[in-house]
Amino acid sequence: MQTALLLALVAIFLLLVLSAFFSAAETSLTTASRTRMHALSRKGNRRAGTVEWLNQRRDRLLSSVLLGNNLVNILASALATSVLISIFGDAGVAYATALMTVLVLVFAEILPKTYALRHAERTALALAPLVRLIVGVLAPVSAALHAVVQGILRITGNGAAPVDAEARDEIRGAIELFAREAGFVGGERNMLGGILDLPTVEVSEIMVHRTSMFVVDANLPPAKIVATILEEEYSRVPLFKDQPDNIVGVLHIKDLVRALAQRRGELDGLDVLSLAKEPWFIPETTTLREQLTAFRRRKAHFALVVDEYGALMGVVTLEDILEEIVGEISDEHDVGGAGIRAQQDGSIIVDGTTTIRDLNRRFDWNLPDEEASTIAGLVLHEAQIIPEAGQTFTFFGHRFEILRRQRHQISKLRIRPPARPAEPAN
Repeated sequence: MQTALLLALVAIFLLLVLSAFFSAAETSLTTASRTRMHALSRKGNRRAGTVEWLNQRRDRLLSSVLLGNNLVNILASALATSVLISIFGDAGVAYATALMTVLVLVFAEILPKTYALRHAERTALALAPLVRLIVGVLAPVSAALHAVVQGILRITGNGAAPVDAEARDEIRGAIELFAREAGFVGGERNMLGGILDLPTVEVSEIMVHRTSMFVVDANLPPAKIVATILEEEYSRVPLFKDQPDNIVGVLHIKDLVRALAQRRGELDGLDVLSLAKEPWFIPETTTLREQLTAFRRRKAHFALVVDEYGALMGVVTLEDILEEIVGEISDEHDVGGAGIRAQQDGSIIVDGTTTIRDLNRRFDWNLPDEEASTIAGLVLHEAQIIPEAGQTFTFFGHRFEILRRQRHQISKLRIRPPARPAEPAN
């Protein structure tokens, strides 16, 4: 009798140890930095490679760990109940419930998980080989459980989160955390975040709208075309016929200068349209990553954006996409920051065409850009009216004052951001 009791107590102890193992493995393997494990694996750390292998099969990992954990907990509770019933009779059920709840909660859950949280990478590296063996042994059972779970999720309409979006969010969170701890300045953080945004931002959100495009009538006399082009600072100029939306070519200033040099400055008889290249039209739903790849493939810097009906929407350049990564790029001809002017009273005067993304990046705001890409568009969407000059609105904690309106377009407004909380005194 005493021998059986002793064996039962030893078995319960070992089962609690196994439960602690499964708890620590679950916590450490799911919280350890995947970027750190990848870096260690690239350096030849085999245990880190095992952690990566497990994380790539996270569904199987969780199924196996939870299956093992529940099996040992139930078996430990059943043995404890049997032992205590043999000693205390029916009251042993209550004693076993109370005792095993405390033991499992403290020694098999809280203690190992707390340790695993504090030493996630060390624990994950230590336990990964054994966990991989368990995952392999329990593979048939965990696969069946996974199939059942996926079936239930499909019935309830809940699919898995997109891997790309999940990875981007994780990287973005790591950037924000590192920026806060390492003292990254806003520009460095925005550059890294801008790269992550390339697959999700469409060209329509950053393009120069057709109402702001510089275009030249190809039917004008050559002297007038040259004079008009030289008044501006653009290196590529769309040419149109009959109406501004009918773009028939894109003229590069180098080609124009080369032709003028060959003709010794003689403009009579110059066919400007023959110097222009065929326009390149792209859909407005093209993402920045797709367009950046297309620019590189075609060795081009300039594209015209059209909507689903083929109507001209605007123009996007390679520089526009690069500015989404590195911020505003100004040369000797640009008027730096002309669209955004900070005032001494803390307000900001902006052009209506200023993009919400630019404001968020520059001032670390969180204005939504899902429904509109420009600040004027955001005000129109939220106000649900075309406001008059002098009207004010408050959205998302910011106060918007309309300073100027041209026809139905908000051309200039003042934004007063919410007051920043005072820094706590040391």
